Amino acid sequence: MRVAIAGAGAVGRSIASELVEAGHTVMLIERQSRQFVPETVPEADWVLGDACEMSTLEDSGIQLCDVVIAATGDDKVNLVVSLLAKTEFAVRRVVARVNNPANEWLFTESWGVDVAVSTPRILAAMVEEAVSVGDLVRLMTFRQGQANLVELTLPADTPVAGKPVRELALPRDVALVTILRGERVIVPQPDDPLEPGDELLFVTSAGTEPDIRRALGVNGQSMP
Repeated sequence: MRVAIAGAGAVGRSIASELVEAGHTVMLIERQSRQFVPETVPEADWVLGDACEMSTLEDSGIQLCDVVIAATGDDKVNLVVSLLAKTEFAVRRVVARVNNPANEWLFTESWGVDVAVSTPRILAAMVEEAVSVGDLVRLMTFRQGQANLVELTLPADTPVAGKPVRELALPRDVALVTILRGERVIVPQPDDPLEPGDELLFVTSAGTEPDIRRALGVNGQSMP
């Protein structure tokens, strides 16, 4: 996969390093010379230029990228990069960093954003996930809120203990994708039994959380 990252600050470089390590082809675009330091991620292609300029994007070959990540520290820049990547260069997947939570409402498909990543929201979700047992925690939102990644840790008194996955009356638009059990990551099979303490990860459509709770026999407040 070929990935372009706008912004070679600490965040952009960290993302680039992770993607390179995973075997992807990465290009970093940076307009500030003080942050243009190719030796920090030597495996990546580096472009010195303004990612908000059409000429920079075209010359860099961004139209050949599968994914563009707008990772600068300026929300206005990230929105412009996202819009240009999607509308002018038809990039299939655009991910944008949200620096100020108050601007999160702008990061939608209207601005070319497929996935908006808000650090405060993710941190809050991780805290909830670490302390919540017996209720759903929304970890991430996809497709502008149309789908969610949610987690639930089964309590000690769960009524579904010992039941196989196939007996869960899950809604049609819900997929149980992973069971985390101790150090194991389990791809659930129909006959796999559930155990207290299992962390269940679901991909769901919006509004199905109450149905998941009913299927698992747990109570809790609806997520916003």
